[in-house]
Amino acid sequence: MSNSDTQATNFFKRCDQKLNSLSDELGNLLVNLFHQIALFAIGATTVWASAHAFIDMVKTGDSGIENLLLLFIYLEIGAMVGIYFKTNRMPVRFLIYVAITALTRLLISIANHHEKADAQFMVEISAGILILCVAAVLLRFGSSKYPTDAGLEKSDDDS
Repeated sequence: MSNSDTQATNFFKRCDQKLNSLSDELGNLLVNLFHQIALFAIGATTVWASAHAFIDMVKTGDSGIENLLLLFIYLEIGAMVGIYFKTNRMPVRFLIYVAITALTRLLISIANHHEKADAQFMVEISAGILILCVAAVLLRFGSSKYPTDAGLEKSDDDS
């Protein structure tokens, strides 16, 4: 292989490496941009939905436990978005809290609005709540006992 062939090969390798580097940077930029836009959209929608729910409560004069639990769900979603903005980590336990609150809200709704509530269904919902509570405790224990990063160990568990 001649010297000019070697130089050409090296030139093309450097061009390929630069192109790969630029495409990686562009891909990372687009992913980060999407994350930011999506988080703003989720945050804005959460604020809008919670304000709408609150206004409906004020209009109807009803602030029952179901409505309060709905506002609590919105609060947890907002906290999740805020934590993700600050740490770039998804606080999985908050998703579990939202699910627990949603199941509790469903359980209360069934108990309040159905004369003959299906007992088996209510037990199943309660079992689901219990399973989610155990999962939250296990996540909390696991993240405190086995942190993934020394500098970020508290970001998923601050609540």
